[in-house]
Amino acid sequence: VLWMTVEEVIAQIKKQIPFIRGVTVSGGECTLYPEFLTALFSECKKLGLHTLIDSNGMVDFRVYPELLAVTDGVMLDIKAYSEKDHVAVTDFGNEQVLKNAAFLAEHSKLYEIRTVVVRELFDPVKVIESIAAYLCFFMDIGMLRYKLIAYRPFGVREQYQTYESPDVSYMEQLKNIAIQVGFQEVIII
Repeated sequence: VLWMTVEEVIAQIKKQIPFIRGVTVSGGECTLYPEFLTALFSECKKLGLHTLIDSNGMVDFRVYPELLAVTDGVMLDIKAYSEKDHVAVTDFGNEQVLKNAAFLAEHSKLYEIRTVVVRELFDPVKVIESIAAYLCFFMDIGMLRYKLIAYRPFGVREQYQTYESPDVSYMEQLKNIAIQVGFQEVIII
């Protein structure tokens, strides 16, 4: 583990400025360090850089207005829509994740929603349809991008290593469903 100050991180970022337009911070879960993120993004803004957060949505964004003020967007994981399915995937509920999705969308800070497709754990079609129903107002005004990520059994907990990666044709089917229910920009990875 390498611990760095905001100043040290900014010094590294400055070396890359000719090649980058922005900075994305992920984790673990980077929002567990909101003060650091706020200070880092404040400095990035002074350099004219775009700022994004990659989050699992477990930390309540409503309590960090200073962070959101210097954040251009959040890439939010919605691993599963139903509480039961979300607990099966993460061991935690998703009430805060869904509240964050609506709050961030309402404040034009929800850059994208992402779901990793693991057919053995939940019904991906139901997840897509449920997210669309939950966030339909924001989709109607063209604000949401949806990234569907094909599960890959690398670097995962041992109990998930036997799950299969969905094939390209299934991912295309899911993309078409997402478009049918209102997502205008759907990306498959």
